[in-house]
Amino acid sequence: MNNHSPQNVLITGGAGFIGCNLIRHFLQNCSDIERIINLDALTYAGSLNNLENIAENYPERYTFIHGNICDAELLQRLFTNYNIDTVVHLAAESHVDRSIDGPRDFLDTNIIGTYELLQAARAAWKERTDVRFHHVSTDEVYGSLGETGLFSEESRYDPSSPYSSSKAASDHLVRAWHRTYGLPATISNCSNNYGAYQFPEKLIPLIIQKALNAEPLPVYGKGENIRDWLYVIDHCRAIETIIRRGNPGRTYNVGGNNEWKNIDLVELICDIVQELRPPAEIKHYRELITFVSDRPGHDLRYAIDSTRIRNELGWEPSLEFADGLRQTIEWYLANSAWSITIINEKYSGQRLGK
Repeated sequence: MNNHSPQNVLITGGAGFIGCNLIRHFLQNCSDIERIINLDALTYAGSLNNLENIAENYPERYTFIHGNICDAELLQRLFTNYNIDTVVHLAAESHVDRSIDGPRDFLDTNIIGTYELLQAARAAWKERTDVRFHHVSTDEVYGSLGETGLFSEESRYDPSSPYSSSKAASDHLVRAWHRTYGLPATISNCSNNYGAYQFPEKLIPLIIQKALNAEPLPVYGKGENIRDWLYVIDHCRAIETIIRRGNPGRTYNVGGNNEWKNIDLVELICDIVQELRPPAEIKHYRELITFVSDRPGHDLRYAIDSTRIRNELGWEPSLEFADGLRQTIEWYLANSAWSITIINEKYSGQRLGK
């Protein structure tokens, strides 16, 4: 086990869903971290609303930089000016439907952006070993599973969409920079995250918001696609664990051991919202479920084998899915102003795929 003590941490994409939760986790639970530098381009999925009061509450420990990971000169300045010793690379274009409609942005950010970040870290760190580059990826790089089996760290890459293909390419770049240049790098491939501050194009917040507005709840195909769901705070704990104790060159799969068919999950969301906020116009939110044409290349099933991170690093999910989902729904109900702002400014709830 290789211990690392992060002090000056660069988080790319920190104004996004996982990033803002990770920043809160570090600031609230990791007093040894001296400063977090959040680099975010504030594209459609990133918002400073996700980080309300962070700068005011942690003025000595938090810095926001508005910029793009493809800007090599900016990256060089950040590594120098802030003495960065740890990178958590979260910045990515991440929505499959958007990648189908417009793949170029995914190639620029996910591949070229990762390259520029790797080069900046390599140049700044030279022969240093007291540093760490952690790259956050997805289980979608492995393609689709049948009715049985799990993705492990040895699973063959078989991406289906422009999004997952671009993430697969970025994974390979990180491995190459470790093997060729000795960059102390780790990778994690996670299953579907859920929790507070998730952009409302994603399934769980989308269904919550549309239900509350008594709008049709779109479900692809017959709703038979299966996903493994991971609470975002548990994911943040896993990232911290890997940074501190993971071995450079190692990949760790992070999953919730929590498989749900899309239709079953949508029905469960309807039931919880029904209990917490009974509808006025209909008898039950399930009446709003509407099956729509499937997305191209829609992978049937994802499921993660998290044995390595559990056995080697001692990480375990802390929250049962039923509890995590209820907490998530309660958060969206209590923070409707956040959702309304995001929807009004950046997303109108449209289905993005063909």
